[in-house]
Amino acid sequence: MILKKLLIVSCLVFFGANAQQDRPFQSGEWLKFRIHYGIFNASYATLKLEAKKLDGKPVYHVVGKGSTTGLARLFFKVDDTYETYFGRDDHRPYKFIRNIDEGGYTKDMEINFDYTKKRAVLLDKKNDKSFDFEIDNDVQDLISAAYYLRSNYHAKDLTVGKSITMDMLYDDDGVYQFKLKYLGTETLKTKYGKVECLKFRPYVQSGRVFKEQESLTLWVSNDLNKIPIRIKADLAVGSIKADLDGYNALKHQFKILMD
Repeated sequence: MILKKLLIVSCLVFFGANAQQDRPFQSGEWLKFRIHYGIFNASYATLKLEAKKLDGKPVYHVVGKGSTTGLARLFFKVDDTYETYFGRDDHRPYKFIRNIDEGGYTKDMEINFDYTKKRAVLLDKKNDKSFDFEIDNDVQDLISAAYYLRSNYHAKDLTVGKSITMDMLYDDDGVYQFKLKYLGTETLKTKYGKVECLKFRPYVQSGRVFKEQESLTLWVSNDLNKIPIRIKADLAVGSIKADLDGYNALKHQFKILMD
């Protein structure tokens, strides 16, 4: 479950311009994150965005993958894939896929969104079950939410201590409200140099994975790309850190501060 939660956070922290021509991402964008759990270089996670069509509709297709590596894989094997198809014009998710294997904990789900009927149908392929949820036009899935926020919020509009909320659907628990608090700016030292970041505190469910609701802290580049730079989390057992480890086809130049 650790990698699943990390992917959630990695995907929910983008902020940028609200005009379509000023979107801070483009087809081909690829991000890679190196994840550390204690002394282990535990895993890698990637996000790849491409322009495609779904049933004739212009969409962006995003694939998120994560897996454990090296010694960590001997103790806890993870192979996760998340996919979303969201409209290039309206930012609405039309299909969401979640196929995960985390130490034997598996899920194989697909959600199809129908905005005419105001319903979303979730197919639990593993257990041969179907769930029907009522939705509105503003709902997002786990991955599409990242790019929606990225395209609809300006960093200058954020207020320290204030939170952004949005409805989300990605599991059979149904639609819930996600909350992300803005904490201000901070400069981090990275493998690329010093990067000025926006700092956030997402609220998560405490319990089996996270120690408490405010266990997560994340940093996003304060430039036109708004990509995740670092994520830290206090878990029920130990702690985890993820750092940006690679990128390609960013729409804008990655801003590095010079000494």
